[in-house]
Amino acid sequence: MRHARLRTLALCLSLEFLATQSLAAADTPSRPVYPKAPRASQVDDYHGTLVSDPFRPLEDPDSQATRAWIDAENAMTRAFLDAIPERAAIRDRLTKLWDYERFSTPLREGGRLFYFRNDGLRNQAVLYVLDREGAAPRVLLDPNGLSKDGTVALTGTAISRDGKSLAYAVASGGSDWQEWHVLDVGTGRNTSDVLKWVKFSSPAFTADGKGFYYARYDAPASNRELDEVVKNQKVFFHRLGTPQAADVLVHAPDDPNFLHQVRVSDDGRWLVLSISRGSSGKNRLWVKDLSRDGAPFLKLFDDFESRWSWVASEGTTAYLRTDRSAPRGRLVSVDLAAAAPVLTNVIPQGDAVIQSVHAVGGRFVVVTMRDGSEHVRIHGHDGTPGKEIALPVLGAVDGFAGRPADSETFFSFTSFTYPSTVFRLDPATATATLFKKPRVDFDPAAFDTVQVFYRANDGTAVPMFLVAKKGTKWDGANPTMLFAYGGFNIPMLPSFSVKNLAFVERGGVYAQACLRGGSEYGDEWHEAGMLEKKQNVFDDFAAAARWLIANKVTSAKKLAIAGGSNGGLLVGATLNQHPELFGAALPAVGVMDMLRFQKFTIGWAWTSEYGSAENADQFKFIYAYSPLQNVRKGTAYPPILITTADHDDRVVPAHSFKYAATLQEAQAGDAPVLIRIETRAGHGAGKPTTKLIEEATDQLAFLAKTIGGPER
Repeated sequence: MRHARLRTLALCLSLEFLATQSLAAADTPSRPVYPKAPRASQVDDYHGTLVSDPFRPLEDPDSQATRAWIDAENAMTRAFLDAIPERAAIRDRLTKLWDYERFSTPLREGGRLFYFRNDGLRNQAVLYVLDREGAAPRVLLDPNGLSKDGTVALTGTAISRDGKSLAYAVASGGSDWQEWHVLDVGTGRNTSDVLKWVKFSSPAFTADGKGFYYARYDAPASNRELDEVVKNQKVFFHRLGTPQAADVLVHAPDDPNFLHQVRVSDDGRWLVLSISRGSSGKNRLWVKDLSRDGAPFLKLFDDFESRWSWVASEGTTAYLRTDRSAPRGRLVSVDLAAAAPVLTNVIPQGDAVIQSVHAVGGRFVVVTMRDGSEHVRIHGHDGTPGKEIALPVLGAVDGFAGRPADSETFFSFTSFTYPSTVFRLDPATATATLFKKPRVDFDPAAFDTVQVFYRANDGTAVPMFLVAKKGTKWDGANPTMLFAYGGFNIPMLPSFSVKNLAFVERGGVYAQACLRGGSEYGDEWHEAGMLEKKQNVFDDFAAAARWLIANKVTSAKKLAIAGGSNGGLLVGATLNQHPELFGAALPAVGVMDMLRFQKFTIGWAWTSEYGSAENADQFKFIYAYSPLQNVRKGTAYPPILITTADHDDRVVPAHSFKYAATLQEAQAGDAPVLIRIETRAGHGAGKPTTKLIEEATDQLAFLAKTIGGPER
């Protein structure tokens, strides 16, 4: 895709008293006194294994008992964090660092140039348009006016090819649910078009701009919008100016577990339908000839054995990126008019992973990944390799939107100490020129980034990046934050983070490991960290910690681990298995109850990655590492700050709620186990700047309190 929710005074006073008592307990050698969570005598039978789930009532985020527990936990956490002396200075520094002008990668349609800009501390970026070359930019859409607290976010856009219509999505409180609207670019006014119950889909405009294809769900049951399982996504065509009820059904799946992405080819002839089953990334690829009325879908590739991505087409020749017979990827052509598809190599598989291919200016712009960083090379129309684009340092790129006839495209580049910078690219000369460069209040030359390779338990070499201030001594005294993800074929690429930079500025070391489960070395690397091989990911993470300790980058008491979503699972599982290795942990919005994740919202789609406890064989390996079920009473866990959001409808907050209550009950040591529960926020997308700063402040203040600064 190109454009790719009144407590009484007595209750408040009682919570304030509870927080004060809990904090007092935390400041003494005795164990903190935690709020009592609602309980039930719940025991489930998994293929003959009885598993207790005493905190099942916390799965209802809106019950009176759960809301009271949330308020009590937040009060306790706030009392602890607000008492940390360094917190005010950390917040001030984060605010200053965050206050810089930043731009998205521009997109040109119909002679107009569209881009997002945040002038510094705005909660949400503003969409601008330049109507013609040399014209002054004008505000097209400012989402900051949609809500007072910035929690109604602009979460998706699609622009018609003539540049006259903008489809845009808004989401409230961080939810994945999107409501799409259409805006007339010329007048800046909304039309009557409103589309509801959309998630995981973006509109694909037809060539004439009169309508678009998209995918949506049936409306969920009332008051179940944030936890009901979402299935049976259908594809529709919406004609501009008509009500959603009049949308034409284009495709209804024969399996409710199928997910759909749609696009229209650059020449407007082909409707391209990608059908996936869960989150494996492997997909069917169907095409429909829009030049022929009533033409059926051509089931070009109708299995789920490979990944297929549409790049471009010329007449009946389609160019596709695939990992079929090429785990690191290749570009192929196929004749859509042939009786059976025959793949012809255009750019064969090489040593590096082909991340993406873009057809611009009669050439192919190819993004490859090697050892966790990206590179860009221009290839001829026949696939012949040409010039590589010089990038500033090891880092990552994004963008390259355009059409085969365009003479330019734009891309952004970022790295750990290189804020996202926009470049204009001329494919004909393979020349990149600076377009927009941010100015951040720090000196990149004051920091070093190095890449190391360490050995996992089975001897596998795993890459890891280290970021530190120049002159940092490897003497075991450095507070260190180890971050990773390890799943869903997602690579851990270098990227700029104000939070991480602020941590390093204070004398810390930031370490980012490229664990198995990602795509750093292609599909084989991913498959080595999924399903029954998921333990490899936790072993890789623990091995990274041991390497950091053995090489005196840090020590166990100075080492914190962090990760979000699947990375939260990573932190929880590894912490259970090796609590002695770490001085603190920051699991965020984690998948912690591996026995029940598939029962909420989109969780069922992750069974292709994790397996399911409903399968007897898969239950065995899932149960062995599931963070919730492997917390052990009597264990002295290090300090833990769990973060989640009560509007998270991707990884529902029950995961973190139950995990926190279980850890607090099991904790044998004096270290605090806290949970920070954000309201009016979700899994992360669209979170306003104010909330980003506050969350980062709390996390860094927690680390300042628990693992401290350099001991020299």
